[in-house]
Amino acid sequence: MSDPRDFELDPAIAARLKRNDAGLVPAIVQAGGTGEVLMMAWMDDHALAHTLATRRGTYFSRSRGEYWIKGLTSGHTQEVTGVRLDCDGDTLLVTVIQQGGACHTGDRTCFDADKLL
Repeated sequence: MSDPRDFELDPAIAARLKRNDAGLVPAIVQAGGTGEVLMMAWMDDHALAHTLATRRGTYFSRSRGEYWIKGLTSGHTQEVTGVRLDCDGDTLLVTVIQQGGACHTGDRTCFDADKLL
């Protein structure tokens, strides 16, 4: 398996990104076809470059301080079908074909539990 740090982001894309102080950009992940929001995760330049090159959802874990490729250990994979940058360059929208649960709890989506309104 390739290491996300081995991938470099196209400079034209990198120039458009507005990162937080930790060098990360939020990525909203939604199911292709239905538009169902599955999860939110963080990406840096290497995670985004790896995602674009391999079409596998690759993110940066702030709590563990390391990269993770969705489904590598759980089998709940994401085949990335599209990546869009919002108008401000500060959020990514990642469209996927999700196999199994997207949430670390095993649920289909991270937004099942607490409906506030």
